[in-house]
Amino acid sequence: QVQLVESGGGWVQSGGSLRLSCVASGNIFSLNVMAWYRQAPGKQREKLAWITSGGVTGYVDSVKGRFTISRDNAKNTVFLQMNSLKPEDTGVYYCNAFVPSARGSWGSGTQVTVSS
Repeated sequence: QVQLVESGGGWVQSGGSLRLSCVASGNIFSLNVMAWYRQAPGKQREKLAWITSGGVTGYVDSVKGRFTISRDNAKNTVFLQMNSLKPEDTGVYYCNAFVPSARGSWGSGTQVTVSS
């Protein structure tokens, strides 16, 4: 059973924008803090942004001010608006629960490529 489906990635020039979406199954999404992660080529997956069920958000310094996470609780969907994209933002983007014990199986992710 597919639990997490990410979409919205693509190719964009430096300075451009993309909006990612992730639909999660209810057992992962409900009441959980949700997060977006990125795995850059040759690097480990890293957490970028997170949001509570009540809408409180947090970001790592590298994306603060450029990325905005949001969620639609009625649709079990979490979004990531990415502006002012840089080549170092290139990678595969995933969503999942913030807390490891609440996570489901990782989805396929969505590829983001930013050219200089």
